[in-house]
Amino acid sequence: MSLTRRQWLWGAALGAGTLPWLPSHAAAPALMLADTWRPGMPLAGYWVSEKYDGMRGYWDGRQLWTRGGERVFAPAWFTAGWPAQPMDGELWAGRGRFGFTAATVRSQVPDEKAWREVRFMVFDLPAQPGDFDARLAALRRLLPLPAIPWLVAVQQQRATTAQALQALLDRTVQQGGEGLMLHLGSAPYRSGRSADLLKVKPHDDAEAVVVGHLPGQGRHAGRLGALRVRTPEGRLLRIGSGFTDAQRQSPPPVGSTITYRYNGLSAQGVPRFARFLRVRDGA
Repeated sequence: MSLTRRQWLWGAALGAGTLPWLPSHAAAPALMLADTWRPGMPLAGYWVSEKYDGMRGYWDGRQLWTRGGERVFAPAWFTAGWPAQPMDGELWAGRGRFGFTAATVRSQVPDEKAWREVRFMVFDLPAQPGDFDARLAALRRLLPLPAIPWLVAVQQQRATTAQALQALLDRTVQQGGEGLMLHLGSAPYRSGRSADLLKVKPHDDAEAVVVGHLPGQGRHAGRLGALRVRTPEGRLLRIGSGFTDAQRQSPPPVGSTITYRYNGLSAQGVPRFARFLRVRDGA
């Protein structure tokens, strides 16, 4: 039976074969995606770590890919000596530096100096057997590698109470962090969004697909006024704030996926005060 391109690519990454070539774009890897933690949800059995404000990266054992399946053109030295084992993590250049990280990671001509500031923060081993407790133990045996200080295992601690979680969130945000992540210790690695992986942030955010550009008026005449987007549930929204002048001049294209922030939902289920945050990693 012949394999599809996706089956060959990710099957090879998990040990079913080898890759004779490395394309610049492939099917998006089947990654775990985070749902949102809400007060009152149980914390028993979870591990908590910082949510790094970078770009999601997937190491298939030979090559780095974005969440969207785009090849990451890192310098050869950056991945030299990395384990052949698949790793899931975040390419990160420090708190508050998402723009720098995104520009560095998305460039097809690697900037050697910029890449010296990037780390790959590994939080899971997708091909490792067992639940997250077992995968975390394996990750701690795998990393660190003294010769590769930019390959880092994300620090995890046991979650305890909602009060302790809120205190940790407050400290992290005050220090410039984006938020926290919760990994369920008993969960296998499975793709898609579920309570196995939860994000804890001081604001709500979600994703939507751009379906149109609305022209600006007044000081925004001649450039973007707002994006028209469609949520995964099929709801159409207008997002008119959160953009830089450069983004209004060259807005996210139709068909791209963006992340937006909002402040809860209205009685009709509409996100309140929706504002643009960024183009989604790998979009």
